[in-house]
Parts: sequence; structure tokens; C-alpha cells
Amino acid sequence: MEFPINEFQQAETPFYYYDLGLLRRTLAEVKRTAGDVHVSYAVKANNDARILKLIAEAGLGADCVSGGEIEASLAAGFPAGKITFAGVGKTDREITIGLTAGIGCFNIESLPELEVINELAGKLGKVAPVAIRVNPNIDAHTHSYITTGLAENKFGINLEQLADAIDAVRSLPNVSLRGLHFHVGSQVLSMEPYAHLCRRVAEIEASFPDVEFKVINVGGGLGIDYENPDANPIPDFGAYFSTLHNNLQLRPGQEVHCELGRSIVGQCGSLISRVVYVKHGTKKDFVIVDGGMSELIRPALYDAHHPIQNLSAAAGGELMKYDVVGPVCESSDVFATDELLPETRRGDLIAFRCAGAYGETMASNYNLRHLNPSIYYED
Repeated sequence: MEFPINEFQQAETPFYYYDLGLLRRTLAEVKRTAGDVHVSYAVKANNDARILKLIAEAGLGADCVSGGEIEASLAAGFPAGKITFAGVGKTDREITIGLTAGIGCFNIESLPELEVINELAGKLGKVAPVAIRVNPNIDAHTHSYITTGLAENKFGINLEQLADAIDAVRSLPNVSLRGLHFHVGSQVLSMEPYAHLCRRVAEIEASFPDVEFKVINVGGGLGIDYENPDANPIPDFGAYFSTLHNNLQLRPGQEVHCELGRSIVGQCGSLISRVVYVKHGTKKDFVIVDGGMSELIRPALYDAHHPIQNLSAAAGGELMKYDVVGPVCESSDVFATDELLPETRRGDLIAFRCAGAYGETMASNYNLRHLNPSIYYED
């Protein structure tokens, strides 16, 4: 990844930096390897307007989890028919936004939600296309906070309830069954959970031979290499799509959909921060930067580690051990402990890599802090 250091020196920190050239190459690889899989982008990963516009121009659909994301997707140029709306707590207002726009599908996660969509669609004289989100009870072996495919999760409908859900859709006049929706979790690095999901889909469909599921949506969750972003800047989309093609047993005319987020935008973004102090303790040395958990919450929330790069230090110098921390008034505002960095000084620019997904989009103004405008790079 290229870093325009001179431009950074003139900018107020902290800010997000996006390599749009890398994003374009990533999108090209998705399109090259996807085959006949319909790919949507999970807007929750990064809702930056410029990034959304590039992804829409690449021809992907939009996977949304709020009314605001639907509106942002429409503004960015995503066709309404390629927008899906998921999420366990869709409000009446948000459902109405989707119905009025004519989005492609509502992924329902409970029977009460289905009844509300039917009621609101009837008031507008519309028939809402819906897919039933099913919990396949598959362990994706990821962090407990981002595992979503197990039974008795807040998301989706359990397998034992699927027959009732299908009957409910068939009985309601203002909804039509489009298909089934699944999602096993996020930051999934092994292909086995996806192969397992494909086999589970076949088992589920075999239980409903008389039900037409036009769409099988396998969700997303493909991970990225957080530790070696320069060695592996683009995930192995070929392995991912081959797993789907080789393991799904499709009925004639069925479409396969997926929703990729982190794997598209994760490695094109970095949080750029400046060292405000280097504090020497009796047992530890601390690098205190002006960016914190208010700008990048993943380390505090998930115990995640982002590669940390001192952009100001000369290459090849002796490495020293630091705890890298932010300014937020919370003990959990820590990016890394015992991080090996070149000797670091006040004023140095620090890049927290692989922050393009669930970075800026999860930022807050806690402690009344604010982000500065993003910087974009096109090679």
C-alpha cells in the first residue's frame, strides 16, 4: 500500500486513508472469480460515500441492515432491485423506506417481523419479496461476538421453525417467498464452514421438495489477512467462489447470492494517527497517539490486532517494545501491548493497517472526539 507521507504531514490527525487503487483491483478480482454468483457488498463494513460509489459502479448489489444504509446505497447509485435489507430490528419507518424504493428483498429474521412487513406492504398496495434467514447451526470458529450461524442466536430463524415460517409466508397476501438466507459469521478464514453450509443447504432443501426457493443467499464473512496485508492484499476469492460452485447442489433456475464486506474493503483502509507522547514507565514504554477507540474500536471490542506501522521511522532500525495506546479516558483504549516498532518519537505518523472494514463506520464521538476528513489515493 502506498502512503503519501508529504500529504499526511499537512493533515490534521487522526483520519482515515483509503487506497482506491487497491479497492478497484479487489473489485476486479471479485468479478473475475465470481462466475454466476450474484455478489452484494455489505454496507455496514464501510459506508464512505466515495467507496460506495466505486462499488456500485463495479456492478455489485448492496446488503443493508438499516434504513440509513438503504438511503446511502440508493444515493451511491445501487439499483433498488439489487438492494437487500437484513437485520433483526427493522422499524416500520425503515421497512417503509425499502418498500417505497422497491428493493429486491427483505431478509426476514422472525415471524413477527414477517407480519409487520405484510401489513405495511398491504397499506402501500405492494407485495414484498422476502427471504427467510435460517440459522444453519454451523460453528465458523471465529470470535463469539461475530459468530452468527448458531442455534438460538438473536439472528434468524432456527431450523425447527422453518416449516412454520414457510407456511406463514404462503398464507400472507402481501409477501412472496424469494428464497433462503444464511450467514455463519465474520472473519472466516477456512473454506470448511462454507462447504459445510453448502451441504446443510442441500439437506434443508431436500426437506421441502415442493417449495420453490429461487435464491440461495449464503451470506458473507470471508476474512482478510490482518497480519500480512502487503503479502496478501487481496483475499483468495477464487477459493471462496470455487467452494460455493463445487459444493452447492442447485435446483434448475436457482440463483446463488453472497454478501461480502470486510474482504472487499478491509485492507484498502488505514487509520492514520500522530504520536503525541512517548511515555517511559518503570517496566513499560508507551506510545500515546491521538487516535483511539473512538476512531477504531475493534481492538477494544474484539481484542483484535491491526498491523501498526511507523511511517516516519527509517526502515531497518532497531526495534523496540511499546504499548500503543490512545487518548480516550478508558483503560481498554489500547491498540497493542508489547508491539515491536522502530524507535518512536513525538510527532511520528502511525498507520493502523487493515482498518477499511468496521473502522470509520463504527467510529463514535465519545469524549466529544471527532474524525478529520479522509484522504484518498489512486495509483
